[in-house]
Parts: sequence; structure tokens; C-alpha cells
Amino acid sequence: MSQQKDYYRILGVAESATKDQIKRSYRKLAKKHHPDASPGGGDRTTGERFKEITEAYAVLSDDEKRKHYDRLRRYGGFTGFGARSAPGRPAGGGAGARFEDFDLKDYAGLGGIGDLFSSIFGGEAKRGGRERGESVETVVTLPFRVAALGGKVPVVVPVTEGCPTCGGSGAAPGATLTACSECQGSGQVSFGYGGFAVKRPCPACRGKGRVASRRCGTCHGVGDVKLEKRLMIEVPAGADSGAKLRLKEQGLRGTGGAAAGDLVITFQVEPDRFFHRDGLDVHCVVPINVAQAMLGTKLKVRTLDGKHVVLRIPAGTQPGRKFRIKGQGIEKNSARGDQLVEVSLEVPTKLSAEQEAILKQFADATGLRY
Repeated sequence: MSQQKDYYRILGVAESATKDQIKRSYRKLAKKHHPDASPGGGDRTTGERFKEITEAYAVLSDDEKRKHYDRLRRYGGFTGFGARSAPGRPAGGGAGARFEDFDLKDYAGLGGIGDLFSSIFGGEAKRGGRERGESVETVVTLPFRVAALGGKVPVVVPVTEGCPTCGGSGAAPGATLTACSECQGSGQVSFGYGGFAVKRPCPACRGKGRVASRRCGTCHGVGDVKLEKRLMIEVPAGADSGAKLRLKEQGLRGTGGAAAGDLVITFQVEPDRFFHRDGLDVHCVVPINVAQAMLGTKLKVRTLDGKHVVLRIPAGTQPGRKFRIKGQGIEKNSARGDQLVEVSLEVPTKLSAEQEAILKQFADATGLRY
């Protein structure tokens, strides 16, 4: 039986490579070795190389699959399932690890060794060339008040739709369709992993099972076209930066009629000139003058919903003092925070001669030094 492939070597990345590094390498190699990049679709070697790249990315881009692969990789591959030709030697005489060498506690919950390999290559691979579409991730910037109170915002996302010219076949008008020589018309190819075969959609025909004598000029034989779709999404009240919203089946279209991927939205909240957030509380700073601080006053303070409340400032209020307005913060999960109002002191920067004289008289009368 064959040894496992070195997916890190195939993608040209280190074992410590990040997901972004793996994705960049895959895109570069896939673009270079895709059959469509070669005249006439390339030869069999091109197809095999592209399959290897796709297989490697399918494993290393998924955290769970990569974790299982790394464990298996340390053993150098499978060579048997425990049947031995002699004590201590695996059947077939290979130099890899035996089935008994693996601690099955590592794979608890996977449902057995068959599910281990289906988890490595993905459950959708079993379904006749059908593969769920990729999820699309995007960042949406929210105004502070929309994030705090909730509301609707527009989002533009890339999607794939069936080509209107060829109806998804990838063939130019009048072209003939023949069975794919790579998969013999099945739409699937088998990838070997340590003696096990797992089926995936054929990269040469993209799981269709047929190839066109002339490719569609609109979609270049892909069968899909990329568009931008505008959606109005509902932002839940209390959304914060880094929070994610998943919209089921709003991502890229699947192959062979499989479900589309998801749209994953990460929120980024814009700062506000007046409010800032601390959990469910909101803070703001309101200036008062010397007379208001000394004699007391009443202030109209804006709240999150755009209304105003009257706040009583007592005589002798010191700069930096905070006042709490109950229930005027952010509401989330049936809980609501408060609004904290901090007062700052505004000091006149220029006095007339008369004002300066009066202020000196006041200072002398109260014993203030100047």
C-alpha cells in the first residue's frame, strides 16, 4: 500500500504555516496548474498535479482534518490493518505504522476508522460528485447607534450563479458534450491516502462528468459566473466589534446541486463622537461652565435613541464627576445598561478688564489665591 502524501510539500509550505499562508499558496498553485490554464485543457500530468494540490488544500485548510492528518503523518502512513505475516511485522512488509499503533482515543466520537478518513476528506465527497459551496466571509462596518440599538444595513457579497449563456453546462452554443476522460463520465475521481480511496468531484470536468468541444465564452467553461448580490441584513441590538453573524446558504453555490455555502459576517463598529461603550453601559462627556459647576444647573443630555433627558447638576459639582441615567444604555438578551454622563469644566480663555476685576474681587472675598 502507498505511503501517505506530504501535503505540506505539495503546497510548498512549512508545517507551521498559517491558514492564510496555506490559502495563498493554494491559490497560486491552483491558478498555475488548473487544466483551464493550459492550451486544450492540459495533459494528464496537469490534471494529476491539480488533483494533488486540491487534495492537499482540502485537508490543510480545515482545522480538524489538519489535526488528524498531522497525527497520521508522524507515523509515515498505514501499511495494514493488523493482519501480520509474522509477529511484530505488518502484513505486506511495508515500513509504515500498523492500525494497532494508533490510539483510537484520539478519534473518539468519529464513529470508527472509516469516519476518520471521511472526516479528513469531507462528508460531501461521498455524494456522487456533489460538494457544498464555499462559505464567504466579509466585514461589515456598523454605525455606533445601529450596533447599539439594532437595525438593517446593506451588504454586498460575491456569489456564483449558473451561467445564463450555457445554462451551467460550460459548453458554447452548438458545442458537443462528451464523457470526461479523466473520470470516465462519473464526475468523481478517487484520491488515495495510505491505501484508502476517497472520492471527490473531478477537477477536470468540475464534477459534471462531461466536457465540451468548445467552451462557453461567457463563463469560459466553468458553468458559473461571479456576481455581486446586495442583501439587507438585520443587525441584532448590542452588536459589538468582532461579533459574527452566519447566514445559511448565502455563500458560493455548490456543485452538482449541493447546498450553497454560508455567508459569515464579522461586524466592525465605528466610533461615535459623543458616546463610547463599556459592556452594556454607554459613556458620554458633557461640558459645564464655572458658574454652572458652582451654582448648580439643569442640563439636557442626548440619549442613544436620539431623545433628551434633563439631568440636575448640583451646586459645587467637581470636574470629572459622573451621573448615572438608569436604563439608557444598550439592551441585549433582556438586560439593559445605563448611560453614564461625565461633566467636564470649561474655563473661559479670555476675560474683559471688567470681568477680570470682578473675578479678583471674588477671589479676594473667598480667600482664593491667584
